[in-house]
Amino acid sequence: MEQADFRNAMARMAAAVKVVTSDGSAGRTGFTATAVCSVTDTPPRLLVCLNGGSSSHPFVTGNGRFCVNVLPERTEDVATGFGGALPREERFDRGSWSRTENGQWALDGAIASFDCVIAETCESGSHTIFIADVVGCRVADGGRPLIYADRVFTTTATEPENA
Repeated sequence: MEQADFRNAMARMAAAVKVVTSDGSAGRTGFTATAVCSVTDTPPRLLVCLNGGSSSHPFVTGNGRFCVNVLPERTEDVATGFGGALPREERFDRGSWSRTENGQWALDGAIASFDCVIAETCESGSHTIFIADVVGCRVADGGRPLIYADRVFTTTATEPENA
């Protein structure tokens, strides 16, 4: 299989856009991610995939913790800034941020934020899979998530029923 064919097929896999932040003794970083999903609810765990060559990789590994922020619609500027359009030191200038109990950065207005401590790591090809215990959550009262599909940002067509 050609890598381009795989990437084109993966572009069709719509996903909510997340910004993953990490802060601690290794320093502060953040990056945009779609490769995030739940692992189990007992205990509450999720996973984040990050390219080993990413500038954020040594920070996440060194800090041993991170926060996953699910972006709401109309936050494309945050997604692109954390996606590499801005230098790492300037990314937090986009959006309003507050600290979690675990000392991580949560985006004010995020659809949901998951405060995490890394429990396990696994290397797979070019990426590290971080499996993390969720030690806290923030959930918004409503809103629609920012979605990435076919290499463009979009959102769901209707407000969620429980909003």
